[in-house]
Amino acid sequence: MPGSAESTDPVSSADSVPTVVPGPAPVPEVPAARTVEGDDPLDRAVWRLRSRGCWCDAAALLEPHSVRHAPSALRRAALLVERCMFTATGWAEAEDALRTAEALAGDDDERGGAACERGHLAYAATVLGVRDRADEARSALGRAAALLAPTAAGRPLLDFRRGLMAEHVADSPDAARAAYRRAHAGATAQGDALLLSFTWRHLAGLALRDGELTEARHGFAESLRIREELGFLVGTAPALAALADAAPEGDAVRLRAEAARLFRLMGGVPTWLADHLSTAAAAT
Repeated sequence: MPGSAESTDPVSSADSVPTVVPGPAPVPEVPAARTVEGDDPLDRAVWRLRSRGCWCDAAALLEPHSVRHAPSALRRAALLVERCMFTATGWAEAEDALRTAEALAGDDDERGGAACERGHLAYAATVLGVRDRADEARSALGRAAALLAPTAAGRPLLDFRRGLMAEHVADSPDAARAAYRRAHAGATAQGDALLLSFTWRHLAGLALRDGELTEARHGFAESLRIREELGFLVGTAPALAALADAAPEGDAVRLRAEAARLFRLMGGVPTWLADHLSTAAAAT
């Protein structure tokens, strides 16, 4: 169930995603830090839980490893931060996990990764209307940018999150598009399929905002395809709803119905999708 059975590891996909890029969607969502570093049983178990929205259970699997191991502490914090973004709950647990990750960080990559998660948590609180932490988000993401080298593994995710800030906080679609495209190129180079599902989706959203329907449909469809292939169930309903926004009327009704079915199946997660689906239903 939401918050108690989810995992945090982007599973790599055998299919490469093209580098053509569309624009962002109206719903601000963000992937957790890349955590699938291998294919051992722990990685697979964490991914299965995360992909089903069971972040607390996934974090519990990592807890014994996160006491002294900085990468595990960061993975655990990323899971709990993602839970906040999807459920608007668990803020205290995420803050505690972040403090642990920050305390254990021993090099610039680890400090930069922790700062990126700190910025994401502050961003989530801001866009979900919990508390305005935009200044904290900017500061933390700026610190991450100073710490992470251009070729660091965490750089594409940081670029994506800076794009979200540009779009949803600063209302600067051009800056957002540039950041999303950097993230898309980096995710392609690293083979990070899950992050690509987010960059496709948000670039498609910007294309839709500009009236570029063909480009928007392509990006939303790519995002949905990747999530279905990865089995990222908790992110499938938002992908269906986004594609519906750019689809012909008949297809849109079917896609929104499937999104609503999955939304109910996931126990109303992500919480912010409820308003999107109800608004769409009222318009049909």
